[in-house]
Amino acid sequence: MQVAILAFDGITALDAVGPYEVLSAFPGADVRFVAGEPGPKRTERGTLALVADHALNDVPAPDVLLVPGGRGNRVLMEDAPTLEWIRSAHETTRWTTSVCTGSLVLAAAGLLDGVDATTHWVFRDRLAELGARPTPERVVQRGKIVTAAGVSAGIDMALQLVQLEAGDDVAQAIQLGIEYDPQPPFDAGSPEKARPEIVDAVRAATGDALTA
Repeated sequence: MQVAILAFDGITALDAVGPYEVLSAFPGADVRFVAGEPGPKRTERGTLALVADHALNDVPAPDVLLVPGGRGNRVLMEDAPTLEWIRSAHETTRWTTSVCTGSLVLAAAGLLDGVDATTHWVFRDRLAELGARPTPERVVQRGKIVTAAGVSAGIDMALQLVQLEAGDDVAQAIQLGIEYDPQPPFDAGSPEKARPEIVDAVRAATGDALTA
C-alpha cells in the first residue's frame, strides 16, 4: 500500500508524523513524503524540518493520500499544481485523508462540497465557507474520504485506516506497538470540555491562520 503524505513549509509536525508512525508499521506499506519541490520543509514553528524525497509527479496514484495541516495551508489552497495533483490522485486512491486543517486543502480542491468533514475546532467555520459540512467528530469517514480533527486526531484516523484495511487485530497490534494509550492530565482536549476562558485564550492565540 503506497501512502503519500504531502509536505510543505509551515506544516504541523504531529499532523504528519503521528499518522506516519502508524501507517509505516502497516505490513507492506510504502510511505512517501511528497512536495511540489522535494527537499526539507520547515514546520510552522521553524525548529524542525521534514524531508520530502519525492516530487508530486513521482507519486501520481497513491493508495492513500494524506494532507496534514499547518499555517502553510494558506499557500497550498491557492497552489494550482498541488490542488490539481490532489484532484488527480483522488480519482484512484483507496483513501483520501486529512488531519487538522488539511481538510481545508481538500475542500479548496473541491473534494468536500456538501460532504461531512472535520478539522481543528477553530477552523470549522472556515471549512463550512469552503463548502463542507463541518462536524465536531474526531474522525469522520464519508466514502473513501476520511478527515481527522486537530493534530493528535491524526493518530486515531491512521489506526482507523489500518482497521479498515486489515482488521482489528492488526490495528490493535500497531496501537500497542506505539503504546498509544492516552491518559492526559486534564479533560480539556475539546472546546466542548475546556473551560470557556481556556477556549477563548486558544482561539485568540490561534486565530484564522489562513487570513492572518
